[in-house]
Amino acid sequence: MKYIKRLEEVGIADVGTVGGKNASLGEMIRALSAKGVHVPSGFAITAEGYRYFVDTAGLDSQVRAILSDLDTHDMRELASRGAEIRALITSSPLPSALEGEILDAYRDMEALYGTRTDVAVRSSATAEDLPDASFAGQQDTYLNVRGHEELLKRVRECFASLFTNRAISYRVDKGFDHFDVNLSVGVQKMVRSDLACSGVMFSLDTESGFTDVVYLTGAYGLGENVVQGTVNPDQFYIFKPTLETGFRPIIEKRLGAKARKLVYRCGSTGTRQERVSSMDRHKFVLTDDEIITLAQWACLIEQHYDRPMDIEWAKDGVTNELFVVQARPETVHSRTNHAVLKSYVLEQPGRLLITGESVGTKIAGGPVHIISDASDIDSFEEGQVLVTNMTDPDWEPIMKIAGAIITNKGGRTCHAAIVSRELGVPCVIGTNTATKVLQGVKDVTIDCSEGSGKVYEGLLKFRVDEIGLEQVPQPRTAIMMNMGLPDEAFIRGQIPNNGVGLAREEFVINSYIGIHPLALLQYEELKERASQDRVAERIVHKIDNRTQGYDNKVAFFVDTLSMGIAKIGASFYPNDVIVRFSDFKTNEYANLIGGQLYEPVESNPMIGWRGASRYYDERFKPAFGLECQAIKRVRDEMGLTNIKVMVPFCRTPNEGRKVIEVMAEFGLVQGQNGLEVYMMCEVPSNVILADQFADVFDGFSIGSNDLTQLILGIDRDSDTLFKIADERDEAVKRTIRQVIEAAHTHNPRRKIGICGQAPSDFPEFAEFLVECGIDSMSLNADVVLKTRLDIARVEEELASE
Repeated sequence: MKYIKRLEEVGIADVGTVGGKNASLGEMIRALSAKGVHVPSGFAITAEGYRYFVDTAGLDSQVRAILSDLDTHDMRELASRGAEIRALITSSPLPSALEGEILDAYRDMEALYGTRTDVAVRSSATAEDLPDASFAGQQDTYLNVRGHEELLKRVRECFASLFTNRAISYRVDKGFDHFDVNLSVGVQKMVRSDLACSGVMFSLDTESGFTDVVYLTGAYGLGENVVQGTVNPDQFYIFKPTLETGFRPIIEKRLGAKARKLVYRCGSTGTRQERVSSMDRHKFVLTDDEIITLAQWACLIEQHYDRPMDIEWAKDGVTNELFVVQARPETVHSRTNHAVLKSYVLEQPGRLLITGESVGTKIAGGPVHIISDASDIDSFEEGQVLVTNMTDPDWEPIMKIAGAIITNKGGRTCHAAIVSRELGVPCVIGTNTATKVLQGVKDVTIDCSEGSGKVYEGLLKFRVDEIGLEQVPQPRTAIMMNMGLPDEAFIRGQIPNNGVGLAREEFVINSYIGIHPLALLQYEELKERASQDRVAERIVHKIDNRTQGYDNKVAFFVDTLSMGIAKIGASFYPNDVIVRFSDFKTNEYANLIGGQLYEPVESNPMIGWRGASRYYDERFKPAFGLECQAIKRVRDEMGLTNIKVMVPFCRTPNEGRKVIEVMAEFGLVQGQNGLEVYMMCEVPSNVILADQFADVFDGFSIGSNDLTQLILGIDRDSDTLFKIADERDEAVKRTIRQVIEAAHTHNPRRKIGICGQAPSDFPEFAEFLVECGIDSMSLNADVVLKTRLDIARVEEELASE
């Protein structure tokens, strides 16, 4: 055949012949099928076939005449001329030679799969999926195409889609001549994901550019809903370094709304939308085994192409097989200058209006412009904040002039996210109600700098910090980071650092779980009481809402905590990440759902039942066991052995030994598989008996906040006394110097760091710690680089004295 190539016949070198999409499919079939990656078969109508059609129909000169003086920023003219060209192409007959070859190739597929077999007809431009320009979504795709007549019709429509409004505008912006970009059409056997699920995955994190994860999304039905942002999909992160060594590191699973699914039209061709049942919405679309398989495929595809990849996948509901149906180079972070770190910092507070998922890591502001329909886009002005339900490729001409974008719907692989990412425009997606909440609001500030998308009222001040990473020195003192929320970890982990000196479990428990662990352990008992006890009834109702998708409520706690810890551990791997066991006070635990049933009322919780004293107490021990299970899962099942643990508020060496014994009861054994157990040094007894504590623990981390209040006898929560609580007080400094010396003179020498606020707030205090010979400082992320530079200077000055 002159104008047809079977996908098995082409590879990546054939982009000029069959376009990027078809060339990539053929490349994967030929190179990766033997490694277990499944790709549906089919054929490609070559670019030569397209040119033959254009030349035979005399379209070249006619199209050039229509586009000769077009201003692509004039939305009305763009729409009018685009429609004229498309009508011209679809009304032109295919040459008989080309039509005959298309039908012969389709008959071959019918012989294999059955008469009127269902196929996808996809456009594949010859300039598509270049490393520096993504033409993805510029042309059309048609699903569930059956029979000769419809196939030929859809092929002509694919040819015409080379001249959609968005495609014309995009080529002009990227500097491509309209006839330098030819079109191939792929005809591929449909995967019956309308009976199962489908989605998109990237071999890096799409927002931070963190390269050590696979980011996977999925929803029920055909994949167009995920790609176009019609639904909020399930989301998963898988850590590549330990995945490739045989572990199962699913470090995040987030349930999406998945309200609709795209399915085959009953008894006909084409597709239709269908509502998803409440039961299915509260389930993940993929099993853990399927998540791992897809992630492994993403790694294989990335390794083969030697670059980050954007991949579409589908599951067949008849055979239950997984397939890759498309793969293209990722085009945003591959162009990023990784030698320079830009950090956006919001400098003033504001009234939070709405939240959603962040796209990118920037901050921007501007006047609000709400658009409900694409027909109104010509009213949009440069620099405005586009607010809409969701976008599709027809919106691209105004997206590129927007100051920021906010949508009700969509996940991180939807159209709005993909285009915003490529344009470098901050975007907040999946807010659900932005078009309502922002009615009447004049200006907003969009903050995507902290891992989630936030929209504030008014134009707030922000700054952009920029530093060349090759200029950052490595001081002798390890400069580590304090971490709370896992959502910030991928961004924070790329700041030059030596790991995490303090990862706070209570942040994960409070933000992502929100339920007292004993209420989950005793859920069945609460459920039995609920019919007669209004308090128990309310607690059960709240637990059920929080734990949707989990019949086993205890599993919800362990899964959520383990994934929160794992996300932080993966972000800083292989550097140490020291995770502090929960350090809630009784009043803080009581604020969790069900907490008031299990917590005593204390007059001074700050020095009450907290830290180590809870872990071996029979009243709380089962809850502590859940924390141990989570840590064990992260280390043993996910392979993140860089996770260490730390015990807070341990008053006596005997308490420390009890905690380590309880940990072992729950399978978390000190020294096993390299597990180190640290202790927070925050009680005066920790300093006085430092030599004895050093026989129990592997190292210390000074908690300067609590140590200061206990040395000076001050409740740091007191509004009256807080001004006296200063870590630079001489009594505090002498105590800190004493414990550093004790740790270093113990046999064997114990590591000692600090994770309090003081080095972040007071540069002179950081210098004092260097003079004392401290091993590490764990700081807030916003001062890590500055402190690293300051410490390197101080060390150099000390060395020269």
